[in-house]
Amino acid sequence: MKITTEMVDYISVLSRLKLPEEEKERMTGELENILAYMDVLNTLDTSQVEPMSHVFPIRNVVREDEVAPSFDREQLLKNAPQRDQEAFLVPKAVE
Repeated sequence: MKITTEMVDYISVLSRLKLPEEEKERMTGELENILAYMDVLNTLDTSQVEPMSHVFPIRNVVREDEVAPSFDREQLLKNAPQRDQEAFLVPKAVE
């Protein structure tokens, strides 16, 4: 695929980059090389390769939920500048 400077301009807008003109010319060549390599990768037979979500094996490291006693609500709220029976009262932030 032939990359044009207009495509580089469009990509730079999407990526929020401001490229000088000499950089755009260099980027045009680099993007063409990247796409050429993608064409090489597309020729590989991956029909027998199982898809994976990560390069490294990842396991769930989150602990199990356990019911545990909580702090006393009255103790938590005793230093609140404003409160009701069960929560801190804060000024309204959104109309």
